[in-house]
Amino acid sequence: MNSLHLADGVEKSLTAEAVDRLWGFRGELYGCLGRRADELFELTDALLCADGPVSSLVGLCLAPEHRRGHGALYDAVNVGRVDVERLRRVLACLPLARMFGGRTVLAVDATPWLRPDAETSPERLFCHVYGRTRESDQFLPGWPYQLVAALESGPTSWTALLDARRLHPAEDATAVTAEQLRAVVERLRAAGHWQPGDPPMLVVLDAGYDVCRLAFVLADLPVQLIGRIRADRVMLTAVAPPPPDRRQPTGRPRRHGAVLTLADPGSWPAPSTESARETARYGRAQALSWDRMHPRLSHRGAWAAHPGRLPIVEGTLIRLQVEHLPGQRAAKPVWLWTSATGIDADAVTRCWQAYLRRFDLEHTIRFAKQSLGWTRPKLRSPAAADRWTWLIVAAHTQLRLARGLAVDLHRPWERPLPAERLTPARVRRGFRYLRAKIPSPASAPKPAHPGPGRPPGIANRHRAPRYDVGKHITPAATANAQQVRG
Repeated sequence: MNSLHLADGVEKSLTAEAVDRLWGFRGELYGCLGRRADELFELTDALLCADGPVSSLVGLCLAPEHRRGHGALYDAVNVGRVDVERLRRVLACLPLARMFGGRTVLAVDATPWLRPDAETSPERLFCHVYGRTRESDQFLPGWPYQLVAALESGPTSWTALLDARRLHPAEDATAVTAEQLRAVVERLRAAGHWQPGDPPMLVVLDAGYDVCRLAFVLADLPVQLIGRIRADRVMLTAVAPPPPDRRQPTGRPRRHGAVLTLADPGSWPAPSTESARETARYGRAQALSWDRMHPRLSHRGAWAAHPGRLPIVEGTLIRLQVEHLPGQRAAKPVWLWTSATGIDADAVTRCWQAYLRRFDLEHTIRFAKQSLGWTRPKLRSPAAADRWTWLIVAAHTQLRLARGLAVDLHRPWERPLPAERLTPARVRRGFRYLRAKIPSPASAPKPAHPGPGRPPGIANRHRAPRYDVGKHITPAATANAQQVRG
């Protein structure tokens, strides 16, 4: 009996702590809102409590949690104010999940907000998207956004969003990624998520990122980068030191060793480590690694403005071969490169396991677009798109904090799930009942009358300007800007 009372007491204390954390974040979120703070806060509540997926921005006015009109809604999105830097610090101070015995694992991914017909919207870029198949890819105008999130272990689709940034036409993607990761890591260190003596944080990236360049720029941070590289790359081994009994050769010393062509197994030397492990989702996974591998750099692109001799960025090359993919029979091997050297088989296993968890961020992006309606509004201004994006991040964070408080309101055809297995969609389904028990810092709306608007019969004579799509800088300027930031 005493043990039962003790368990009930612990559960109540944990619930009270989760409620206090959610309540505290809602108060901090309201403090991050400036102009039109009440409307922006109620818009976030309507986003969380709306029935079903969000299909339009004005449709949120019909939610009972939204007590203002559609005019105030559009006014808040267009000219409201969100203190983004303060909100970033608030997100970094929240509890984060750990993996591999206490490591923080971060994932970086970019996704487009497609705006192909918005000729009056500035700062659009050509975004790479796929059609119905992987072979039908195309480039469409839109606003690309890059997200940074902390990952969790286990069968879950939850991630902790920490930062979101829109890529501008005058910016280089690698320089923006380095600057964004540096800022996120510094905020996590200031919040106490990493202390001197702790293992480095793991950062996983997909094949679209220059992981070797990022490893060189972020070498002073306590991070270990893990990125996927293309299967047609060529890597070089380190130069072996000459034997002590042999005379030093004359001439310029060699900087690169043997060539390893990823597509040619005949060029592969003996691997440094070999390991195999059974997985529940992919079957048997085999991993080979080669230590101290680096690419051959040249004074082109991002390295064009590098002063002096180009550096040698060494790391560990990993080849991962799984037995099958979900729903498929065979799978192609995956090539990874990590900035750490001299690692053993267990560290190699942590690398490819952390990379496989990167797909959870794609689930978060899909949930933000399909359920929360991230890319549904047809906004003209990029500043309004940024403001709406941060409301989406704040809404997803509240769902994560309410993860252990929501009740499973499953459909009759759905399988019941325990509280620790609830998906973001199911937590959002019951957030309305949870919000009724938490006070709202937003004040009550004041009675007002709509403005007169444009007089009838008078057309709009102010034609909106049209903008071109694409980059606005030259490759030389891109390299110089990246060198300055690096």
